[in-house]
Amino acid sequence: MGRVRLSGAERRAELLRAAIGQIEARGVAAVRIADVAAVLGVSNALVLYHFSTKEKLVAEAFRYAAEDDLAHLRKLLGRRTTALRRLRAAVRWYAPTGQAKGWRLWIEGWAVSLREPALREVTHDLDRQWKAALTEVIDEGVAAGEFQCPDPAATALRLTALLDGLAVQLTSYEGALSHTRAREWADEALARELGLDREALAAATR
Repeated sequence: MGRVRLSGAERRAELLRAAIGQIEARGVAAVRIADVAAVLGVSNALVLYHFSTKEKLVAEAFRYAAEDDLAHLRKLLGRRTTALRRLRAAVRWYAPTGQAKGWRLWIEGWAVSLREPALREVTHDLDRQWKAALTEVIDEGVAAGEFQCPDPAATALRLTALLDGLAVQLTSYEGALSHTRAREWADEALARELGLDREALAAATR
């Protein structure tokens, strides 16, 4: 039986999923157009038809990998409950102890983006979207009188910077930090940023 004919959008998605798998297996520097093509049994020319360069393929693969996480984040933040509950759920999910993105993929992506403008643009855009979503729900909590936060945008930046840093420690240095301690620190940071103590945070989000 021959290959099922895919639409352009379906083919792009298939190529992006294959690229993500190869990036995870080989690393950005080592992965080649030929590797992605070989996984699917297609020609290099087909990959290049959809993504004219390896750099564009890699950048779009990273964007594709983040789409589900961003959609889940917005779902968490859109729940009909208090801003504090939504915010803590989002922080716990995003944290390296939660179920968000494959951190090895993103740590490598950050490193490569220092030298690749196309990937840097993608990672910067995704970072802005994460921070904007957190800032919005913090603003809602302040307006509702749930907690105090004089600078929601700065709080969103500090929280994501902490979580990204914890991810590096947990992913890159085995045994340097336990998952339990990382989660405790994330809760402590969130409580501190909102002018709460950890007990009050826990009680308000049960």
